[in-house]
Amino acid sequence: MKVSGLVRRKIVVALLMAALVTLPAQGAGFSIYEQGNKATGMANAFTAQADDPSAMFYNVGGLAFFDEREFMAGVTFMFLGDSDFKGVAPFPGPTQTGSQSDQIKVPIHAYWVEPISDDWVFGLALTTPFVLLTEWDDPDIWSGRFLSTKAEINTIDVNPNIGWQVTDNLGLGFGVALRISDFELTNRVPVINPFTLMVDDVAEAELGSDTETDVGWNFGVQHRVNDRFSWGFSYRSKVEIEYGGDVELTQILTGFSEFDDLIAATLPFDQGVPIRTSIEFPDLASVGVAYRVSPAFLVEADINWTGWSSFDEMVIVSQDDPTLSETLEFNWDDSNTYRAGVTWDVRGPGEWRFGAYYDETPQPDESVGPILPDADRVGISAGYGRPLGKRTNLDLSLLYIKFDERTTTTNMDNFNGTYETSTILFGATIGW
Repeated sequence: MKVSGLVRRKIVVALLMAALVTLPAQGAGFSIYEQGNKATGMANAFTAQADDPSAMFYNVGGLAFFDEREFMAGVTFMFLGDSDFKGVAPFPGPTQTGSQSDQIKVPIHAYWVEPISDDWVFGLALTTPFVLLTEWDDPDIWSGRFLSTKAEINTIDVNPNIGWQVTDNLGLGFGVALRISDFELTNRVPVINPFTLMVDDVAEAELGSDTETDVGWNFGVQHRVNDRFSWGFSYRSKVEIEYGGDVELTQILTGFSEFDDLIAATLPFDQGVPIRTSIEFPDLASVGVAYRVSPAFLVEADINWTGWSSFDEMVIVSQDDPTLSETLEFNWDDSNTYRAGVTWDVRGPGEWRFGAYYDETPQPDESVGPILPDADRVGISAGYGRPLGKRTNLDLSLLYIKFDERTTTTNMDNFNGTYETSTILFGATIGW
């Protein structure tokens, strides 16, 4: 029983570490900031403009200036998997390499704007602010398989908002966000085989959470000072979701019947081991300024602050088996993202957009690993928008993200190496 409790505790701790520090598709930590493709074309420097329905995500203060009903919906295709690992001594060693499997994730966004008086506007937003997926190739031989082979987390925010046009050039907005979330995490379980004195995979552990919810809020102000200059401020609160779930183990036979029988008698295969934990999604503040240099050319610069320092520890609770209860220390830092974007009205109905950003990682070296090889990164974007009819328009964007090469020699699991990651996002949004 003592061995069983120790092994099961290590399994659950490894899985729940993955629950909070899974590789992001975009956004330092594990946030997704692409919630409208006009904004994405400008590297999401959009706090001061916020002049389409995605204002409900980027700065709800912009909602106050709408004077007619509008709808907008779109998708972002996130091409994941361009992440490579090379080990360093002493473990796993310079001969050990790995790559992530090619994956496509498709978060969605949708908005409805409904003016209710001359000064008040209602809006409803559906966004996916935290969506990610990692899966490593060749899980039978991948040297990091005991930490993570696959991890996925999903969120959807249902966000009703209200905008108030205080004056002709000042708008305020407020909203409440219901966040719906679940996650799934998988790794392998290692045990030393007494017949070979080698480490064998004896089980695959999968943690699946229930779908859980909690509520946050958002606030924004937009000041259109004149025809050339505007500024904005936006804040989205932290949301802490408490998850229930089960860890289920599937046995992997080693070919040594006595050893396999011992493992089968030790671990609770093919039954759920219930646990509870929580994820505190961070708060986010943004400030931006926009200046129209000429009738055809506009420039915006934003700074985003993300409160990752609240992500300092994680408490795991198992009432059925106290040996599974644990507190994990993470000690992340707050981080900033610096964004700049431009729009250029070409002759004719179309508009080109370009942008770039620098995104700081909140992750300390000790937690850099196959679960989350995060790093500072640079994003470069391009976009194009044009009307398709009297009330219909199309926005397209392309975003390339390059992570800094990052090497860790102090990983908390003694799994050290160098990670190189990049990704591409393509999005399309239709408004009508």
